[in-house]
Amino acid sequence: MVPKRHPRRSRRPDRLIRRLSGDGSEGVLRPHAGEEDHAENQLLIAILRARIPTTVGIGVFTSRHPEISIEVLNRSDVSKDVSVSDYWISGQPPGVWAREIASYPDVLKVDALTEVGNGSLYRVTFRNPPTIPLFRDLGIPIHFPLRIQAGFIRWEVVARRSEAQAILAHFRKTDANFQVVSLRRQRLRSHLPLLTQTQSQLLAQAMAAGYFAVPRRITLTGLANKLGKSKSSLSEMLANIEKKLLESALNPTSVSP
Repeated sequence: MVPKRHPRRSRRPDRLIRRLSGDGSEGVLRPHAGEEDHAENQLLIAILRARIPTTVGIGVFTSRHPEISIEVLNRSDVSKDVSVSDYWISGQPPGVWAREIASYPDVLKVDALTEVGNGSLYRVTFRNPPTIPLFRDLGIPIHFPLRIQAGFIRWEVVARRSEAQAILAHFRKTDANFQVVSLRRQRLRSHLPLLTQTQSQLLAQAMAAGYFAVPRRITLTGLANKLGKSKSSLSEMLANIEKKLLESALNPTSVSP
């Protein structure tokens, strides 16, 4: 009689989440035995949900108005310590919330833009919360949109293991009860070209400004003016970045197994 085979058990997502979140006292992802050599060859793609610190005005605003949902659509540097972002805020005509949002200490300027769908667009200039310098120091782009409601924010983090540990440690300091909503892993492609630091920074700036959005939210001329570059040099730099990324994506023979 042929023995009955038991199906192979797959690694459960909740087990990965527990390992990523730590044991309740540490935000550390510990590899299993034998995984250490491959840890930095994998990307971790995680959705995090955390309470926004009370020092960040938009968190206080959404706590006061829990029925409102906000999508942060982009972010650009104004200076080292100041950023500007476009916020889509649900449920009210343009300008309704401008005065209240501008009243928070970290908010420097609010412009009501236009009505879009069942809400309105606002452009908010603000002092950077600690999360932005962290992502900047790690060299990790922020993935938009960020969703905020009732004082909580949802982040999509795409990072190597060591980078993810630094991000988790940061979130644990600001919210000891933050949640890892979902987690998956993906191998890095060995053939992907390494962009230079300048190219990586430019790509992140162009994405944050909406140059690669559909529809495009800023023209090449507008982006060049924003970054203080000539239109011709910026066009050439973006073309080189796109060429590297397209060549790597169209090379199916060099994907790691």
